[in-house]
Amino acid sequence: MSVELGTFLRSRRERLSPSDLGLPFTGRRRTPGLRREELALLAGISATWLTYLEQGRDVCPSGQVLDALARALRLTGAEHEHLRRLAGGEVTPEPVAAEEAAPEVASVPALLGDNPAYVTGLCYDVLAANDAATELFRGMAPGGNVVRWMFTEPAAREILVDWEPEARTILARLRAIAGRHSGHPRVIRLVAELSEASPEVREWWPQYDIQFSHAGRKRLRHPRLGVITVSHAAFHVAERTEQTLVVYHLPPSAGP
Repeated sequence: MSVELGTFLRSRRERLSPSDLGLPFTGRRRTPGLRREELALLAGISATWLTYLEQGRDVCPSGQVLDALARALRLTGAEHEHLRRLAGGEVTPEPVAAEEAAPEVASVPALLGDNPAYVTGLCYDVLAANDAATELFRGMAPGGNVVRWMFTEPAAREILVDWEPEARTILARLRAIAGRHSGHPRVIRLVAELSEASPEVREWWPQYDIQFSHAGRKRLRHPRLGVITVSHAAFHVAERTEQTLVVYHLPPSAGP
């Protein structure tokens, strides 16, 4: 966990420039971003302590230190939460049995009729989906994986009109999951598989973007309706918070 924390801190430090934070120009730099000494000064901690954190040493930063680093690094709310979770050291064990949705949960997508809906698990495995979802997201059926579909299924680039920002978003969400479940075998296997299969994942994963699920809108190319803009929302399953119901609301004119 401490190694992951150090990697995250370095990635956030390297994306900032002194001018972003009103620091004076001090000449040419051999590496991008803030120096450790500059970040330590902004956060009000010692450079030695920051070095220990970035090197992954067995130290336990307080909540005040983490909050100070988050302010100095200008972290988003999602990134700040991710930082605190990394420092907490929680590791989720691999489930003994394959992940599945309870029957009551798995039956929900079918109740939503013509609105595409599916349930995902810890690593975006598709645990249940209705017919509208399998029609729209062809190639992404129960037993598949949303992130794998996004990066390895050619249909994804056709269906998602704005494929790159959508792909970056879901990879940032997977990065957040990897932080919450550091060392989880299923997460490690999926990231390794994606890194081998996708040049985009190999390029974007080290950038360490973080995002959590939220509602929004996206443009999709429907097999019958052409290009449409849909709203979507994600709902965590009670008592199984790593399982999520995702619902897309088609435009009123999009009926069969």
